[in-house]
Amino acid sequence: MKQIYYVMILAAVFSSCGVRYKSVPYFQDLRDSGMVREQIKNYSTLKIQKGDILALTITSLNPEASAIFNMGNTSSVQTAPGSSQSPQNAANGFTVDQQGAIQMPLLGSINIEGFTLIEARDLIKSKLNNYLKEPVLSLRLVNFKVSILGDVANPGVYPIQNERVSVAEALSMAGDLSITALRNNVLLVREVQGERQYIRLNLQKKDLFNSPYYYLQNNDILYIQPSNAKYASVDSSYRNVGILLSVASIVVLLITQL
Repeated sequence: MKQIYYVMILAAVFSSCGVRYKSVPYFQDLRDSGMVREQIKNYSTLKIQKGDILALTITSLNPEASAIFNMGNTSSVQTAPGSSQSPQNAANGFTVDQQGAIQMPLLGSINIEGFTLIEARDLIKSKLNNYLKEPVLSLRLVNFKVSILGDVANPGVYPIQNERVSVAEALSMAGDLSITALRNNVLLVREVQGERQYIRLNLQKKDLFNSPYYYLQNNDILYIQPSNAKYASVDSSYRNVGILLSVASIVVLLITQL
C-alpha cells in the first residue's frame, strides 16, 4: 500500500505542472448572471506622435488651388501580410517629424504633436482659410499599428484601419491567447513623447475594461508571457520525467499485485 501511496503523490506533483482551469477564463470577477451596466469613461482619443504618417486630402471650390496642398511627401507604409491596407493609403502622406510638425506647401511648418486628428484638422483648416474658399479636409493616420508578441496563436504586427482598437480586439486579431498563456500578467509597452512606459494588465479582472490603457495607441506592444506549462510542453526533461513516472507506476503496481 505504501508504494501505491508514493505513486499517487508523484502523480499529483507531476500533474501540478499542467494548466489549471481556474487560471484560464477571462474576467472571472464579472457576475455570471443577469446584465451588468457601466458608463464608458476611459476611452482615450488617438493622439498624434512623432513618426506618424497622416493622409491628408483637401478639397475646395477651387480644385486647382486645392491641388497644391495635396502634394504631400509621399511615404511608404509597411503593411502586414494579408492586410487589406492598399498602397493608395500611403499617398499624400505627411510625416510628423522629430519636432512634432508636418511641412505643408505655402503653410510651412505646423506643429501637431499631441493633437487629436480632429484638433489637427481644425488647425490646418484655419490656416487654409487664407488661401482657399470653403476648404474641406479629410485627415487620418495611415501607419497605425500594434505589435503582439508571446504566447498567442498568431504573433505579429497588425495594422489598424480605424482610430480605435482595444486590448481585447487586438488579442482577437492575433488569434487569442494560448491555453498556456498567463492571463494575469500581460505587458503593455507604450512610447509617449520620448518616454517608454511598461504597464501590467490583468485579463482575469473586469477592471481591465475601465483601465486607461484598455484602448491602444499607435506603436503599442503587447507581450503575452507563457506559463510554466508552456515550457514543460517543449522541454525534454519534463517529458522524460513523465515517462519515467508512468513506467515506475506500472512497475510498482505489478510488484504489489505479486
